[in-house]
Amino acid sequence: MSAIGPDFISLQVSNLEGSAEFYQNYLGLVRSQAGPPHAVVFETKPIAFALRDLLPGIELGSGTQPGLGIALWLHAPDTQEIHDKLVAAGVKITSAPIDGPFGRTFTFADPDGYLITLHSKA
Repeated sequence: MSAIGPDFISLQVSNLEGSAEFYQNYLGLVRSQAGPPHAVVFETKPIAFALRDLLPGIELGSGTQPGLGIALWLHAPDTQEIHDKLVAAGVKITSAPIDGPFGRTFTFADPDGYLITLHSKA
């Protein structure tokens, strides 16, 4: 028996509604009707993506960066448009757009400081 692969990704966030609105407004993610009351699940494919309230004892501000060492990439065919929208809103871009094997790619920091990379090529 072996694991098949990633099936669900969830980030703990300090402000569930604020972070959910960020991902809706800037990345265009759509909320699913499914999910428990302490989380927002988005309609993403092929892997489910969600935000959830912090678990007891977790303080995101206590470290240098949440998720340090984890790479979270999301596919977005219109990465440049999203990049420009994030820049206009003053969102921190940590890696400028480049064209490479995964298409147009850039990385930004979400409201809790998680580094999220968008790429245009599926």
